[in-house]
Amino acid sequence: MKRIQIEDNEFMQEAIQQEILRNEDSRYDHRLHGVLLVSKGMSCYQTGAFLGHDSTTVQRWVHDFNKSGFSGLFDKERPGRPASLDKRQWEKLGRDLRKQPKIFGYTQNLWDGKLLAHHLQSHYRIEVGVRQCQRIFHKFGFRRRKPRPVIAQADPSVQKAFKKTSKVGKKHNE
Repeated sequence: MKRIQIEDNEFMQEAIQQEILRNEDSRYDHRLHGVLLVSKGMSCYQTGAFLGHDSTTVQRWVHDFNKSGFSGLFDKERPGRPASLDKRQWEKLGRDLRKQPKIFGYTQNLWDGKLLAHHLQSHYRIEVGVRQCQRIFHKFGFRRRKPRPVIAQADPSVQKAFKKTSKVGKKHNE
């Protein structure tokens, strides 16, 4: 029987790991599997390598399980600054970003960090820096997309000849 394989295996391994880390229930199940593998006789090093974690992470899972049972494997409260936007506002912002900025009265065609910072200030009363706005775009899965400037007087045939694929040191008409 032919062995089944995952297409684009390395990329998919990374995508699966990210999906596990994204969901709270998946993280619990993942830790549970790690503890199960250790209980079946695998070392923490082997389990960590198998699941894509450091051995000390697996050791912490086992220690938490031995100390608190199954409840020790659930996510703990994480320290840090509270979110500026609540869940409802976050979802509304996602809907806003999927619309053209012109709908909100802006002159730009595309969202960028400066425009998002202004939008958050004017619509949500939240002051956020441009870099943080870029992180927000990333969290929503947006990619940076800036239009390249077009030279108005450019001759398309000369541009085509000058492309990176042209031979170095040769003029286009030789």
